Amino acid sequence: MKILENVLKLLYPNRCVFCEELGELAVCEKCKKEVIYVMEPRCKKCGKPIRYSTQEYCYDCENKEKAFDEGRSLWLHKGVVAQSLYRFKYCKRIGNGKFYAQELVKQYAQQMKRWEIMEIIPVPVHKKRLAKRGFNQSEVVAKYMSEYLQIPMNATAVERSVHTKPQKQVGGKRRRQNLKGAFRMKKGAKVAKNILLIDDIYTTGSTLEELARTLRRAGARKVCFLTISIGQGM
Repeated sequence: MKILENVLKLLYPNRCVFCEELGELAVCEKCKKEVIYVMEPRCKKCGKPIRYSTQEYCYDCENKEKAFDEGRSLWLHKGVVAQSLYRFKYCKRIGNGKFYAQELVKQYAQQMKRWEIMEIIPVPVHKKRLAKRGFNQSEVVAKYMSEYLQIPMNATAVERSVHTKPQKQVGGKRRRQNLKGAFRMKKGAKVAKNILLIDDIYTTGSTLEELARTLRRAGARKVCFLTISIGQGM
């Protein structure tokens, strides 16, 4: 058995999930210093970092009502985190999803208990994008989280019915319009009352908002979210 383990290590050596340097650990010492976890002070609604502890909400959440109840994210979307997610999403580093899920559970297991989550739903991608990419990155993470937490995952109730432009290609004010009507419930689909959405990145929150609206119309009472990374807020 030991020989087999050593052979597997030679064939499939451990790499840092952020920089992909060979090593024994999932995160090398250099990247540990560069990764920035999202801590307080942060927006009570979307979880974006804010400048002052006296603030309750970021500018966006303070000035616009959100369809979701609350959300949190692991890391700031910059540096090695952004690079890691890019490789996960576009270079098929699917194995990264397990590490992301472990970190989300480690950081937010108690938060999910407070939210009383009954079901996990990954943000769906359109079938054309799924065919091109080969997998849904959010579903990979959601599946691992479902296994760790013993909370059912529902990846079939809602679908992305409109093949929208990638959000990164659309300006801030047009993102919401770009996603209008982008999701729909499948015929006969049902959802739990308290839902946790999983996505890779939170920027303006337009994708999560539109999906939350769709799920509320289908009977969801509470819709919260977790993402791997989040943009810098004020």
